[in-house]
Amino acid sequence: MTVLTTSLRNFLAHKGRMALSAVAVMLSVAFVCGTLVFTDTMNTTFDKLFSSTAADVTLGPREPEKTGGAGDNEGIPANGRPRAVPADTVEKAARVEGVQSAQGAVVSVAVTVVNAANENIGPTSGAPTIAASWNDNELKAMEVTSGHPPRGPTEAMVDADTAKKHKLRIGDELRVISVTGDFRARISGIATFKATNPGATVVYFDTATAQRELLGDTGLFTHVYVTAEGGVSDDRLKANLSAALGADTYRLQTAKESADAGRKDVGAFLDIMKYVMLGFAGIAFLVGIFLIFNTFSMLVAQRTREIGLMRAIGAGRAQVNRSVLFEALLLGAVGSLLGVGAGVGLAVGLMKLMGGMGMKLSTDDLTVLWTTPVIGLVLGVVVTVVSAYVPARRAGKVSPMAALREAGTPGDRKAGAVRAVLGLVLTGLGAGGLLLAAGADRAGAGSRWLAAGVVLTLIGFIVIGPLLAGGVVRVLSGAVLRPFGSVGRLAERNALRNPRRTGATAAALMIGLALVACLSVVGSSMVASATEELDKSVGADYIVQSQNGQPLVPQAEKAMRGSAGLDHVTAYRGVDAKVTAPDGSTAEESLSVTDPTYAADVRRKMRAGRHADAYGPGVMSVGSLYADKHGVEVGDELTVAFAGGSTAKLKVAAVTDDDGNLDKGVMYIATATAEQYVPAERMPRPFMLLAKAVEGQEAAAYAALKESLAAYPQYKVLNQTDYKQVLKDQIGTLLNLVYGLLALAIIVAVLGVVNTLALSVVERTREIGLMRAIGLSRRQLRRMIRLESVVIALFGALLGLGLGMGWGVAAQKLLALEGLRVLEVPWPTIIGVFAGSAFVGLFAALVPAFRAGRMNVLDAIAGE
Repeated sequence: MTVLTTSLRNFLAHKGRMALSAVAVMLSVAFVCGTLVFTDTMNTTFDKLFSSTAADVTLGPREPEKTGGAGDNEGIPANGRPRAVPADTVEKAARVEGVQSAQGAVVSVAVTVVNAANENIGPTSGAPTIAASWNDNELKAMEVTSGHPPRGPTEAMVDADTAKKHKLRIGDELRVISVTGDFRARISGIATFKATNPGATVVYFDTATAQRELLGDTGLFTHVYVTAEGGVSDDRLKANLSAALGADTYRLQTAKESADAGRKDVGAFLDIMKYVMLGFAGIAFLVGIFLIFNTFSMLVAQRTREIGLMRAIGAGRAQVNRSVLFEALLLGAVGSLLGVGAGVGLAVGLMKLMGGMGMKLSTDDLTVLWTTPVIGLVLGVVVTVVSAYVPARRAGKVSPMAALREAGTPGDRKAGAVRAVLGLVLTGLGAGGLLLAAGADRAGAGSRWLAAGVVLTLIGFIVIGPLLAGGVVRVLSGAVLRPFGSVGRLAERNALRNPRRTGATAAALMIGLALVACLSVVGSSMVASATEELDKSVGADYIVQSQNGQPLVPQAEKAMRGSAGLDHVTAYRGVDAKVTAPDGSTAEESLSVTDPTYAADVRRKMRAGRHADAYGPGVMSVGSLYADKHGVEVGDELTVAFAGGSTAKLKVAAVTDDDGNLDKGVMYIATATAEQYVPAERMPRPFMLLAKAVEGQEAAAYAALKESLAAYPQYKVLNQTDYKQVLKDQIGTLLNLVYGLLALAIIVAVLGVVNTLALSVVERTREIGLMRAIGLSRRQLRRMIRLESVVIALFGALLGLGLGMGWGVAAQKLLALEGLRVLEVPWPTIIGVFAGSAFVGLFAALVPAFRAGRMNVLDAIAGE
């Protein structure tokens, strides 16, 4: 009981010194709990939506083989037409035993809806635009809150969220663009989701209009919603329908199966989001370990005399050890409890942020599972106690004779020999791993060496940090501190007086900045490599494609082909097929279906034959990787079974060189060849069009092309400069997101610098008093503290940026195996981050420097 009482008193006595460590624990726990609450809330939202919209049994077309193209990856049919069943299926289903009613429905996501100003009213969050027929089943999820449902071909109803966002009113005109053509309708009503709308745009039409305009045939439905009679279970109803209509004729799903399928589709994305965010929370925890370790190390050093007195009056080593660990337990518990509450607030903030991006999430669905606070508390407490374990053991080793020594005597002026050797060995092994990764012949093996190299060099730098502190801080001081005269020299000596503490403080900042530097190098190299490949390989002047994976509708393609100033237009699409090589091996491949002009639009390096030779009748090309693997040469015959079509024997007319990153591994066939073996109704629409301008008319053709496609805002017209900028912006957006998540770790690292300085000021109270007594002014004292903070921050930045650039270079060499050969170090970013670290140091020192300057000289001299 005495240990607990002593620990509690010490904790309360030093609660100010513990505060920043508690904040670090709170932030890390908040990020974990906020991530869990946010993803659980999204799961709840989608669960309610899927459950409320599912019929007792939903009947649809049996899942056919894929027809290929970019659209399949987005849930959009490659040919732009939703898969459908005959309209008489409704009557057949209605006659089955146990069926109360059956109703046909049309749903399509391969549409674009624009307002009177030709603005796409679809979401920008990645959610779909859904065009559907209005039917009784929709009343489960929607409520008509204004106007009335559509009653004819000129009427449409939109969801309330979309109407509010785009300021749509009853009577406003909409234009719907689909593969079957454009049509117009005026808003007759507005419907509100009964459950939360996660961000989709929904537009309803009457059934006949939806069939005609979305499917091109009034004799088709995409779904049949079947309602069971009273007392008939969904499973029994599904079994009856399967027996009556044929088990392999249609796809049948109960309400639970429909909801589960929807959850599975969304769940994969949510899981990725959750684990990525938890990964960054783990980095924040890692940085927090150094903060907590430093805090308890310094507290133990400052209480050396106190602990010695406790040992002198009978306290055992184990009791002292438990006393410090119990303080850590209290710190972890307090920080974790605050973190759980902050995590819920963070989740609400993320929901508001997603709402601003178009994904509506209601706080009514806020989901806090019992596991979330438990995970947060356990993580926070365990990490804090583990971080304090070494300082606690050090406290237990304090002898009773320490009561006679001066409190606050530094316990470790320089790293021990064992630590230095261990750090050098780990760093050397890690560097070897990075070199092996950079020189690897295969990406799989190289990635394993890269992972090992990153982990070992990180640990090595952390261990060897105190050894490096002496030399690096002196070099930095010569450039940064010496110009400030005696105050600068004092700051340098303060930073060097305890290398272990300086190393641990700098390591916290080093981790975050190493990741920033690594990703900056990789991102810049990717952009530079793609830019070089475009300059070298792309001969087309313009590229037209959708931003959401939709295929190009025929009317847009026609408008483009009729644009003035173009020499030619090339359509690019994909079909799936099973390809059998001469060695008998069969594999599913995606074949690129293009026009012969593609050989001029993209300059492919060839292993054998000419690129243009692949576009004749009955021929194709293969990539060199495939050719080497299966021993294929020009003249060999491959058996190609087209998905949804017939089987062909195609001769290899060319072998492309896969030593590049553009169309790597692609097999080419001519559009005419694909049309010969794939039925017209299964032939995919192009998902990209390339165009070449007439020589000397590039500017006029670019303007004419933009004007021709102005009526189709879902497509972007890009020249080569535009396309490079899009690539740069996409990678930049991803990097900014990662930097934003890493900001948490950097914030925790800044707290570590603040805490180290604050405790250092307390440790040096008498020293500060003596310096003030012999003439050091308040201003000089504050400057000394700030300069010490700056040099520690720059030390951490130098280690982190150097380490991160090493990781980035090794990663780029590995990516070079995939064609990304250009190494580009973003020196402006690296230099900017290094300079920014100095400002971080200045900011971190503001409060400690202010408190040091306010010390009373006589009280400070008398202080322990």
